[in-house]
Amino acid sequence: MKKSVSILLVWYFLSPAVLSAQEMTAKDLVQKANDILFQESSYAKSKMIINTTSGQKRELFYDSWMKDRGEKNLIRYTGPRRIKDQAMLMLNNADDIWSYFPRTNRVRKLASHAKKQKMQGSDFSYEDMGSGDSFLTDFEHKKLSDGSKEGHDCFQVELKKKDGIDSNYSRMILWIDKENYIIWVIDYFDEKDPERMVKTLVQSDLQMIDSIPTPMKMVMHNHLDNSSTVQELIEIKFNIEIATICLRKED
Repeated sequence: MKKSVSILLVWYFLSPAVLSAQEMTAKDLVQKANDILFQESSYAKSKMIINTTSGQKRELFYDSWMKDRGEKNLIRYTGPRRIKDQAMLMLNNADDIWSYFPRTNRVRKLASHAKKQKMQGSDFSYEDMGSGDSFLTDFEHKKLSDGSKEGHDCFQVELKKKDGIDSNYSRMILWIDKENYIIWVIDYFDEKDPERMVKTLVQSDLQMIDSIPTPMKMVMHNHLDNSSTVQELIEIKFNIEIATICLRKED
């Protein structure tokens, strides 16, 4: 009887379900972080503040729908007036992008390289906004030394772009919280020069939304243009029913 109990205890403590975070591989950590970042679906109202190199500020407001853990994304601008009702549909992790222009009532498919372009002149590219599970599928993963970032004890994980993948970044450094697996900081490196850091994303203002830890604010710092863009969540709902028509190209 004692032998059976001992065997069961050994099996329990060695099972993947109870592995400590320190024993997790780099890909395991990215998977955990990605599962929090991309729920099955979501709806959000957001505000974007673009701080230009010249010191000017622009404010944008938009509603967004996400489905299939980030594989499908729809953004519809609600302000200011000059871009109101413009919409962007991103499919296949932003590899396919359509744009809707209300003035002409036309839908236009953008070129494949459009995902690398700035979204409405901000420091976020379409790739940044609609990457879905690309952290898992398009990059190799490597654990670096742990450290502190933005006051949080973090794992440091390097993502290196796989051969043949079309991405704006050769590699990224993710700083993942050891307790809740939130990605607090992402450092992005140039597509052709893996030593040249081009952007840094910093998340903050953590709140529990639908029992999901959610940073309500993110700031993208552009080190090349000396500019930054702030994105604030005004409202967000997770794992809701989204009609398929919301993510059809006809929208």
